[in-house]
Amino acid sequence: MALGRRGRERAIDYWPGFVDALSTLLLVFTFLLSVFMIAQFFLVQEISGKDSALSRLTSQLKQLSELLSLERANTGSLEDQLAALRASLQTAQNERDQLRQGVGDGDKLLTSQLENERNLSQRAASQVEILNLQIAALRRQLAAIEEALNASEKKNKESQTKITDLGQRLNVALAQRVQELQRYRSEFFGRLREILGNRPDIRVVGDRFVFQSEVLFDGGSAALRPEAFPELDKLASALRELEKNIPADLAWILRIDGHTDVRPIATAQFPSNWELSSARATSVVQYMISKGISPQHLVAAGFGEFQPLDTGASDEVYRRNRRIELKLTER
Repeated sequence: MALGRRGRERAIDYWPGFVDALSTLLLVFTFLLSVFMIAQFFLVQEISGKDSALSRLTSQLKQLSELLSLERANTGSLEDQLAALRASLQTAQNERDQLRQGVGDGDKLLTSQLENERNLSQRAASQVEILNLQIAALRRQLAAIEEALNASEKKNKESQTKITDLGQRLNVALAQRVQELQRYRSEFFGRLREILGNRPDIRVVGDRFVFQSEVLFDGGSAALRPEAFPELDKLASALRELEKNIPADLAWILRIDGHTDVRPIATAQFPSNWELSSARATSVVQYMISKGISPQHLVAAGFGEFQPLDTGASDEVYRRNRRIELKLTER
């Protein structure tokens, strides 16, 4: 009994000291946890992206609180709880060290980013300055171009005024030339009327002098009839006189046009009315040249049956449409 009592007394003396030590350890641990939580608060304020680590620490602290409550109820597992607390504390310290290291790396990264942004800002400012200089140069160029355009526009207006004035003068001169040519045409046709007389087969139609083909050619032929020579000689005489009277700077020609009726011709010499009408006009031109008329003042043209004076189908209509026309006109 005495031994049992002494044993129990020694046991009772052991636990209070142990509990004090445990309380002291808990206070130290609680202090360390407080310091850690304060450090954690500031780290959260300074570093973003550490929420997951703090959440793990909070969860561990909750687990530790639960373990401490269990220890008060069950002292038999105190040593295990102390070991777990030490392990948890070591883990927390390791994570704290990692967080501090992360803070240091974050500071370095932030400093590097700030330096890069500063460099970028400096480059951007340099580029803006260059762009401003280029814009100023472009504005000067645009001002010079605008000044040149204004000068060119003014010059164009002056040139347009001169062109308009020259055009008006040219129109007046052309009108005078046309009137002068018309006067010579009237004189020429008047002279022909006097020379050729009032023959029914030679007449004036508008601004053309018309010979019926029978006066100059046999049917289906482009060779001049001997009876045509006296009439063509009169025409050549009037043309020679006209060449002497018309000024050299007045460009004129006598166009000789050949026409047939609508009845087709198909011979080895003349496959169509085109060839016959052109050949007749050419024969008259060649005769005029042989009589001393300048070739520069003569033109031969064949119209076939496509420019009739009458659209009927009688022999009289056919006779009227077969003709040689003389037209004094501009070259």
